Amino acid sequence: MIRFCRSLAWIGAALAFSVAAAQAQGAYPDRPVKIIVPIGPGGSYDLVGRHFADALSKRAGQSFFVENKPGAGTVVGTQAAAQSEPDGYTLLVGGLSNMAFNSALYSKLGYDPLRDFVPVALVYRFGYVMVGRKDMPQAKLQDIVAAAKANPGSISVATAGVGTGQHLVAAAFMKAAGVKLLEVPYKGSPPAFTDLLAGRIDLFFDSVAAGLPYVQSGQAKGIAVLSSRRTPLAPDVPTMSEAGVPGLDVDSWLGIFAPARTPPEVIARLRRDIRASLPDLKERFEKSGGEAWDLPDDKLEAFVASEHQSWTKLIQEAGIKLD
Repeated sequence: MIRFCRSLAWIGAALAFSVAAAQAQGAYPDRPVKIIVPIGPGGSYDLVGRHFADALSKRAGQSFFVENKPGAGTVVGTQAAAQSEPDGYTLLVGGLSNMAFNSALYSKLGYDPLRDFVPVALVYRFGYVMVGRKDMPQAKLQDIVAAAKANPGSISVATAGVGTGQHLVAAAFMKAAGVKLLEVPYKGSPPAFTDLLAGRIDLFFDSVAAGLPYVQSGQAKGIAVLSSRRTPLAPDVPTMSEAGVPGLDVDSWLGIFAPARTPPEVIARLRRDIRASLPDLKERFEKSGGEAWDLPDDKLEAFVASEHQSWTKLIQEAGIKLD
């Protein structure tokens, strides 16, 4: 009888432990969750981080907050996230820069984007647009390509700094079109646009949100968008394929990433809450020049790996390095 009671007591304790463990797992998050944005305030990374910090806070009943951690492009913040505890309480906004570009741009990188992170969700994407100075004699993309082929380096293109998205999109265009443009580096987009509008630079590639206002105001020409379909913000601007350079469909994307080995149940909870938040963010993302995106969970890792591989190849072939 005593043994039987002891057995019952042991079973009861085990059950109580199992219930407590299950409750603990189901309680995530039970304290504030940090979302590292690896750039300073402003821009698309920050936009995604802050929108989802707000949306997830409301759904989880717990605080999600942004910590801007800029440095070396996106390297410092991303490395800090990679080295954090894989418990779901430190997340990262990841995109082309820190998940696809940096591995090829830096000889020694303190993180491996494919090994050290798991994509929780890809939530936002936006296209690029090629804009030209308003008095540029070539009005169409085919004319620009023909002039560049006839006289390599005669047409200039601004870049927003070595290794930036604007720089690499320009490199992708030159490869796809088989042309050589005169690259003029700037420290960011604003000074590049200043010289484009003043007629000192011929071309610039930037996000649709950044470039189209100048096109819509008549200060610059909209040559083509680098996406598979036209943007509703400028339906008269053709795609690259329509304008004569097929196969150049470039979408920049952003999502939420977690350190590798984050518990699967935490990833599942985050995915449910993020997916449920997307409809509420659709209009906000469209106003910013992009769109809400919901890539299925079973395609996330393959997509990120594919983007990493294709951009690494392009960067290496172009010989672009940051160290």
